[in-house]
Amino acid sequence: MPNLEETYDIVVVGAGHAGCEAALACARLGMETIVFTVSVDSIALMPCNPNIGGSSKGHLVRELDALGGEMGRNIDKTFIQSKMLNESKGPAVHSLRAQADKQDYSRQMRRTLENTDHLTVRQAEVTEIMVEDHQIAGVRTFSGAVYRAKAVVLCTGTYLKARCIYGDVSNYTGPNGLQAANHLTDSLIANGIEMFRFKTGTPARVDKRSIDFSKMEEQFGDERVVPFSFSTDPESVQKEQVSCWLTYTNENTHEIIRGNLDRSPLFSGAIEGTGPRYCPSIEDKVVKFPDKNRHQVFVEPEGLYTNEMYLGGMSSSLPEDVQYAMYRTVPGLENVKVVRNAYAIEYDCINSLQLKPSLEFKAIRGLFSGGQFNGSSGYEEAAVQGFMAGVNAAMEILGREPFVLDRSQAYIGVLIDDLVTKENHEPYRMMTSRAEYRLLLRQDNADLRLRAIGHEIGLVDDATYEKTLQKERDIAAEVERLESTNVGANARVQDFLERYGSTPLKTGATMAELVRRPELNYFMLTEIDPNRPELPEDTAKQVDINIKYEGYLRRQQQQVAQFKKLESKKLSPDFDYSTVGSLRREAVQKLNQHKPASIGQASRISGVSPADISVLLVHLEQMRHGKND
Repeated sequence: MPNLEETYDIVVVGAGHAGCEAALACARLGMETIVFTVSVDSIALMPCNPNIGGSSKGHLVRELDALGGEMGRNIDKTFIQSKMLNESKGPAVHSLRAQADKQDYSRQMRRTLENTDHLTVRQAEVTEIMVEDHQIAGVRTFSGAVYRAKAVVLCTGTYLKARCIYGDVSNYTGPNGLQAANHLTDSLIANGIEMFRFKTGTPARVDKRSIDFSKMEEQFGDERVVPFSFSTDPESVQKEQVSCWLTYTNENTHEIIRGNLDRSPLFSGAIEGTGPRYCPSIEDKVVKFPDKNRHQVFVEPEGLYTNEMYLGGMSSSLPEDVQYAMYRTVPGLENVKVVRNAYAIEYDCINSLQLKPSLEFKAIRGLFSGGQFNGSSGYEEAAVQGFMAGVNAAMEILGREPFVLDRSQAYIGVLIDDLVTKENHEPYRMMTSRAEYRLLLRQDNADLRLRAIGHEIGLVDDATYEKTLQKERDIAAEVERLESTNVGANARVQDFLERYGSTPLKTGATMAELVRRPELNYFMLTEIDPNRPELPEDTAKQVDINIKYEGYLRRQQQQVAQFKKLESKKLSPDFDYSTVGSLRREAVQKLNQHKPASIGQASRISGVSPADISVLLVHLEQMRHGKND
């Protein structure tokens, strides 16, 4: 009896945060799309921390929203606490983070997928990719069913040959005890794809009723909530929020951990995968930071539907009895009851250097990938990659140019450029320090930077785009008004300046000059500015930042102009770098291996020096003038 065979434009494998964004982007661009998941109950599952956003990750979510993605809208519907981080620092590092109701987050995303035109949700394990003459042809499932497609997007997360470990207990399952995907890796290897083995971990979930919160510091949400999505009405997210809690490990905790390191699979060699340096387990922290006598533990609710609490900062793969002992040394957790043990999870992922900047495999046309499968960590990193991979799968079918953001346009551009250019031997995590132009790439201006691109792609509608254009016009008009509005040194102004500890005026000044004073800002000047127009809060904030940081912004824009020059110098994917005289052997090897798309990308490859780039530039100039090297 023949097996089932169906045809789609695009197949998406996996319905985690990457797969959801990929599938929605493809379907919204008119592609007949099918998304596979090992369980429809695990769509947009949050197997680890119960929050979206955070330092630099908040930037990714807002950029994704500006381009037409779903994550920001979904967390706005399902958050239970929201907080803007780093507000005591400059605007470049302000980052939004929201605690999610995990079950509601997953349920709402599933509802969105199931009610999107051109999108089919299918529960099945994909076991094989079908490749014909270096071109993707479709996938085969465990049952033998064939799904032919013009493009395939792999978003397998941490499910490929997944193994969950704590102590000497090892379960061949995916996160949260879900079914692992044990067959697809072999098909990928058979098609020449290089695989890595990475690991990540998660802390225990504990019973809220067994916690003594009186020994912890209560952490509240913001009084005025800022939504993640630029499309969300700010008034709709002003609601009662739940609290999180902060406590700390101590020397007793660390002593128990040190005394049981020989039983930790992380140190005994039982775990083969490489873990994330920037999100270490508690045993890793104790070993690597022996001088620290305490570490933060964030106690966070998993949702309104449950008493489970997440112990952020204490992920571990130590044995069950050791977990109980160490958790019970922490203030407030002396009588804690564990609902789910902490565990480490190992999984197969790819060497992301095999990808083009469009997230298409260099060796297999029409095969794209996104998320933790690409060697990154985090829900937010996954979501933006899934979106970009999905858009580019659609672009290829539509015969349009690949959609690539560069490092000067978005944190998304930084993330993907790092993945496809630099050698990553551990799960990649986004950080603000990775972005060279972070003053320009703030989370507050993501709509102004990227809405036009989302509209051009076809994922931002005309009405939404027009709102952004109006916001741009309002900002420009108000900045111009402040630059040209003079205030005299009258008694009312001098009294205002004195009250805020600002130097009195000797002669007149413009409103903009007052905004630039460190102790003042645009919002404070309302009382001496009777002609100030009524502006939405986010628009007013842009006015303040644009004036206050004008000099810094101009300097960074000049740096971007230099960067763009190098990015514009394109390199052929067929170029043989051994033909360039004076290039060092290591540079030749790395350049021939990576085949960079531009001089800019070449300059970021490890093993390629500034001197090598100078040699390449000279060679390109000679070629341009028709001379031989």
